[in-house]
Amino acid sequence: MKEPQLKDKVAIITGGGSGIGRSISILFAASGAKVHILDYNKEEGEKVIQEIATLNGKANLHLCDVSNAAQVNASIQKIEKKEKVIHILVNNAGIAQIGNLDTTTEADLQRIYDINIKGVFLCTKAVIRNMCDNGGGVILNMASIAATVALADRFAYSMSKAAVLNMTITIAKDYLDKNIRCNSISPGRVHTPFVDAYIAKNYPGQEKEMFEKLSKTQPIGRMGKPNEIAELALFLSSAKSGFITGTDYPIDGGFIKLNS
Repeated sequence: MKEPQLKDKVAIITGGGSGIGRSISILFAASGAKVHILDYNKEEGEKVIQEIATLNGKANLHLCDVSNAAQVNASIQKIEKKEKVIHILVNNAGIAQIGNLDTTTEADLQRIYDINIKGVFLCTKAVIRNMCDNGGGVILNMASIAATVALADRFAYSMSKAAVLNMTITIAKDYLDKNIRCNSISPGRVHTPFVDAYIAKNYPGQEKEMFEKLSKTQPIGRMGKPNEIAELALFLSSAKSGFITGTDYPIDGGFIKLNS
């Protein structure tokens, strides 16, 4: 019988209480990791912890706003005190924003920056010394197809994910000699509660039609599933991807290459 891929690895997952982060948290725990979820939503975070417990997995919730340095540092220090070594960081927490340059406000831009860019910076900075001092580790960032292709009305969001993409390659370069691998995942449209809420808010009474329309924007004909993103995250966080660093992985139903 094979050992679980992440047996006894300590994994921190930001935004692990819902959507893609939830699926990553559950899969990592099922794969043997000691999961620590950083999330600002207590109710959603506790639900995931309970789900993991029913699978006999190990998980803890840390209420944390990733844009708040004091909260991030306190959470990471608590994890270090308990676990000593941090093996994996998944920077998954992020928010979306709809609007072009003209309609995006300064407040919109600041909010996107605080969560999607500053949040990744703060969480990575908080764990990097532990990884350096303990022989290495894995950092996995959640980017987006919006980082590399033009999407209408996604000005601030696209900018933030392009920054995540560049942080990924520069971190990978700077910490090669510390045995720290850093990669990113760029999902296309994935069916999460955010998508359902967006459709319900903007297209009341047309939910089914709009869901089908949005699904068909992926060449493969459907949206991605959170567990499909989680499976890629597991591969990139495990020893199976030990020769991979500084790379972005689109998982987009063919959107980038086949949408012509």
